[in-house]
Amino acid sequence: MAVQTFNLPDPGEGLVEADIVTWKVQVGDEVSTNDIVVEIETAKSLVELPIPWAGKVTQLLVEEGATVEVGSPIIAVEVAGAASSDPSEVTTPSAEEPEERTPHLVGYGAAPAPTARRARKGATAVPAAAPAPPAPVAAAPAPAPPAPAVAEVAARSMERATTPAAATGGKVLAKPPVRKFAKDHGVDLSSVAPSAESGIVSRADVECYLANGTVPSADSAPAAVRADAQERETRIPVKGVRKFTADAMVASAFTAPHVTEFVTIDVSATMELVDRLRSDREFAGLKVTPLTVLARALCVAVKRNPGINASWAQQADGSAEIVQKRYVNLGIAAATPRGLVVPNIKDADAMSMRELAEALGALTSTAREGRTPPGDMSGGTITITNVGVFGVDTGTPIINPGEAAILCFGAVRRMPWVVADADGTETIVPRHVTQLSLSFDHRMVDGDLGSRFLADVAALLQDPSRALVWG
Repeated sequence: MAVQTFNLPDPGEGLVEADIVTWKVQVGDEVSTNDIVVEIETAKSLVELPIPWAGKVTQLLVEEGATVEVGSPIIAVEVAGAASSDPSEVTTPSAEEPEERTPHLVGYGAAPAPTARRARKGATAVPAAAPAPPAPVAAAPAPAPPAPAVAEVAARSMERATTPAAATGGKVLAKPPVRKFAKDHGVDLSSVAPSAESGIVSRADVECYLANGTVPSADSAPAAVRADAQERETRIPVKGVRKFTADAMVASAFTAPHVTEFVTIDVSATMELVDRLRSDREFAGLKVTPLTVLARALCVAVKRNPGINASWAQQADGSAEIVQKRYVNLGIAAATPRGLVVPNIKDADAMSMRELAEALGALTSTAREGRTPPGDMSGGTITITNVGVFGVDTGTPIINPGEAAILCFGAVRRMPWVVADADGTETIVPRHVTQLSLSFDHRMVDGDLGSRFLADVAALLQDPSRALVWG
């Protein structure tokens, strides 16, 4: 038997780190090849990682909530028959003793073991089979008593105030979910006094600490004041998808000169088309919405105005090129619990209306579950953001980096509208009305091109039959 370490693999798309979200296994669990062992969050999506071996989990090397660089060891597994010069141990090289690693299909595999046992250099080393104390994340503590009420926890913490979790000089004992909870709330676990006799800091201990601010002292502020201050603010770490989105939007806003134009249109014909498609057996089981028609209209309008489907390429010598795309990778902005993501439908311009409906349904459901693969997040050429689902009329969206334009689709409302009959007589009737706005990069798209593209999309929504002539 030999212990193998599984390193964080490269998720692709130039990403260099990921956050450990949830461990799917615990120390002592038996795993089979390709079993999912951990869920990670990259800057673009959630990813589940399979283990490349079968064996027994001996140690979780990284806590939930931690940010890990690609190639770093995250879990140790005891594997039967694995090649190793010394099956009794696997160590991680120290800074003083660098060792070369052999790349594997996933990550970098285990480092070759030395011929002689070395002293442990840090908490990242996998413990030998000898009775060395395991790292806190892999510890199997004695069963703790049931979680006491907050008042009891506070009383016990007061009694143990002179011996907080790290007072003895050792590492703080706490389970990964507790560490993540403390990190998310900015709490240093070494300052929290454990209420359990085992010395393990529980979530209730951290909550008690948050309620009281710190261990009371003679000159402390009243507990009620401290608790009120905590309740008035919530601090959310900016990481993963949120950090990627924030960085991308700032870069876009300060790099591309944005221009936004607006149009208000009667989309009654589009709403009638949507109703007919929903009852068409060819679309049975599919979710057909006005967004489906808009996606098709955009693709037709791009064909008539190819300059809108472009990107800006800055050269090393300072020159630049405008790259027009002969394909449409249509991005759809989707709000998820982890932030805004913009996956795209590859070659949307080559799809029929039914294929677009299928692709839109799959894309949005996957995005909301946080399961969008990194490949679907890159390569977009133009984007739609649908603020109408929130009841919002319009907006001035920021262009997705690497694209020339983004189209904003507002809420469809029943409103009074002036309609002229064949004789030119005007009447006011209730119609389905919406607003479109288009933000574009003025380096690539001038007012003429932007206006013609927006007008074409609007005309197709007012009369979808135009697509038969234009498309």
